[in-house]
Parts: sequence; structure tokens; C-alpha cells
Amino acid sequence: MTLRTTLLATACAAIAAPAVADVNIYTTRQPELIQPVMDAFTAQTGIAVNLAYVDDGLVERLKAEGARSPADLVMTVDIANLMQIVEAGVIQPVESDVLTAAVPENLRSSDNLWFGLTTRARIIYASRDRVADGEVTTYEDLASDKWEGRICTRSGVHNYNLALTSAVIAHLGEEGASAWAAGVHENLARKPEGNDRAQVKAIWAGECDISLGNTYYMGQMLSDPEQTEWANSVRIIFPTFENGGTHVNISGVAMTNAAPNRAEALQLMEYLVSPEAQAIYAESNFEYPVLADAPLSELVASWGTFDADTVKLDELAGHRPTALRIMEEVNFDG
Repeated sequence: MTLRTTLLATACAAIAAPAVADVNIYTTRQPELIQPVMDAFTAQTGIAVNLAYVDDGLVERLKAEGARSPADLVMTVDIANLMQIVEAGVIQPVESDVLTAAVPENLRSSDNLWFGLTTRARIIYASRDRVADGEVTTYEDLASDKWEGRICTRSGVHNYNLALTSAVIAHLGEEGASAWAAGVHENLARKPEGNDRAQVKAIWAGECDISLGNTYYMGQMLSDPEQTEWANSVRIIFPTFENGGTHVNISGVAMTNAAPNRAEALQLMEYLVSPEAQAIYAESNFEYPVLADAPLSELVASWGTFDADTVKLDELAGHRPTALRIMEEVNFDG
């Protein structure tokens, strides 16, 4: 073969060989929280992942971009945010035996539009000094008058609390949930304010004895020298519903309608529910894997075990408008 022939063959091969596409993600999560698992995917596949942090206006951005959107995937937290994306019509169903086998049925869309990646439990932070073991065991307990003036929480209309109230509706019905919300409101030590960590600080300061919060905030507080003392002043209690388990919410992923790199995006979605990725993801964010038997981080495991509620998140999303109305009717934040 002559040199000219060799060069021509090499050039033709280069033209014929398809370039490895990147995967582009719009995320409402801080990129540093998910970068470790993306780096692991790139190391394994050679496919680069580009993260674009979209704090506000995610749905509006996807609708405005339409078919021209560079985004392949959307990653966000909370079932309410996922349902906003569904209702906007900007994502497509994904058929994957890998995803449906890995993600429990109650933690994914019934029509394969979104899939949970990690879970977080909505638990009780309780003062180590002022709350006895066994003093609170259920969400229903929070409405008992024994907690009058002893509860702190963030806004009742925040997505995390609306999801919990939706779960209360699923278990107690609308009338029972309204009575529950009114009872919890009567037991508040102060007007709802701040985030979940602010409630733990209030317990540390003696302003209240228990608060509602997501599990991963304990990990975040223990990682912050200014908040470690707050975290050490409380313990985690996994309440349940009297006829159910502990309420959980998710972080999730969906594929956009545009998805210019669909094959690579699907490859990443399936990787995210693999044992390797689930372990990295859960370790980085102090969350729980959706994949059964995936290892927990040592810290998360130290908080104890719980039985997650099995009500489908699709159902909870349907109760959200009623939950919002109930919180407004009882003037929860007033």
C-alpha cells in the first residue's frame, strides 16, 4: 500500500467513525452535588457530561427552546418539580428494562416519564435533652396537644411540607388531613420560617423541641463546622403513618423531548441506577439509593433503618392542590 493510499484510508476511517457525543443536563441541583457520579460515568464510557445549573425558570426555558434545546436530560428534586415538567409537556417517555427493574414502581412515573434516583425521608429532628425515646413515633402524633408550643418547621407551603401533607391526605383523607394540619399549626413554637437546618438550630437554641426535616440535612450540618453543634443537639426519629411507613421524596431524572444525544442520555440514565453510581450518588448527598441492596454511606447507615411508605408518588402529586388549599385554610404560616 502506498503512502497516499494509507493516508486516504486513514482519512476515510476518521470521517466514517462517529464522534462520541456529550450528554447535556439541566439541573436544579447544585452541580457539585452530582459531579462525582458524572465523573465516574465519563471515566467508564468516555462520554462527557455537561451540567447547566438552572435555579429558576427551568420549565420556561425548556418550553422556549423547544426542539432546539441542547438539553438531553433534566435532573431535579421533589415530586412537585417533576410533575411541573410533566405537565409542561417537555419530556418524553423512556422505555428501559434496566430502569424499570432498578427503580421501585412507587418511585417512578407510571408512564415512564421520570425515574427516581435517590430518596430522602421526611423525618423528625428531636432534642436529645428534652424529648424522651418513644415520645413521638407517628406523623399523627405531631397533632397531639402534648406538643403544644414545641414544634418548629419551615413554611407549610414549601414543596417538602406539601408533599408530606399530600401523604397525610393519602392516609387520612382530606378531612383527616385538615384536622392534622390545624393540630400541627396549634403546636408550633413560632411562625414557620427558614429552611430545615434553621429548625434544628432553633432546637439547639431551646426555642422548640422537635422539627420536621429531610434526612440529608443531618449530613450537611455535620459537614459544616458552624452547624455541627446544632446537629449534635438532636437525634433522628423515623416516624410512620399509623397504617403506613415513613414518608419519602426523591431526586429524579427525565429525558427532554429535544434530547439531541438520546442514545448517550439513555446510557447515562441506566448508569445512574447501577450499583456503582447509586453508591457514589448516595454517599455524596447523604441520601438513600433507590436500588435495592445498594450500599449506604456509613454516616447514613448510622441513623438507623426505616420502612418507607409505599404510596406512589404519582398519587401524592395528585393530592398537592388539596394539600396547598388545606395549608392556606388553616393559615399554617400565619
